Amino acid sequence: MSQAYASRTPASEEAMGIVEVMDRLGTPMRFARNAEVYAQDDEAEFLYRVVSGTVRTVRFASDGRRLLGDFYYAGDLFGLEAGPRHRFSAEVLTDGVVQVLKRTAVRAFAGEAAMQAAILAETHKELGRTQSHLMLLSCRSARERVAAFLLNQADRCPHPAVELPMGRQDMADYLGLTIETVSRTLTQLQDAAIVEFAAARRFSVKQRDALERLAE
Repeated sequence: MSQAYASRTPASEEAMGIVEVMDRLGTPMRFARNAEVYAQDDEAEFLYRVVSGTVRTVRFASDGRRLLGDFYYAGDLFGLEAGPRHRFSAEVLTDGVVQVLKRTAVRAFAGEAAMQAAILAETHKELGRTQSHLMLLSCRSARERVAAFLLNQADRCPHPAVELPMGRQDMADYLGLTIETVSRTLTQLQDAAIVEFAAARRFSVKQRDALERLAE
């Protein structure tokens, strides 16, 4: 597995107290595809945990450019800000369920220490994601970036056929490439029989060793 994608567990030991509180008190909310969970610069008064589906975080720069922060999968906590407001907006990529719980409820039930421990744990995880993302953007060719991304998605899926929750534009924004470059690179990997796309968002890995070599 590529070093640019360190293994991500659903929740660290430090955050388990928060997860338990959310399981007991959190409200499961259903979101339709592309629905907004919270907006950029909204007050960070709730905590969120993905139950099903995939969430992306997005920030719009002052010049209108869309910056994609990260993807969050089932079991991941998100929206744990160190400051009073959300730096990114959060959107659901596919129909899904998100647990929502007020920070004040967490503090009342688990205590301030547990709340701060959860924020610290998630801050460390976000820092790790950011470092991996920067390595991916600065040290790799387009082919290597796309290969690392596909390998990470394949490692998340227990089935040979991997369903991508994100489209080509999301991949391009995350990898710092144009959508044309992503599409061309995917075609090259398929022509080389390294991966095979049965549909636009469904692929299988045919030559894992070759994909791993590109992603290293």
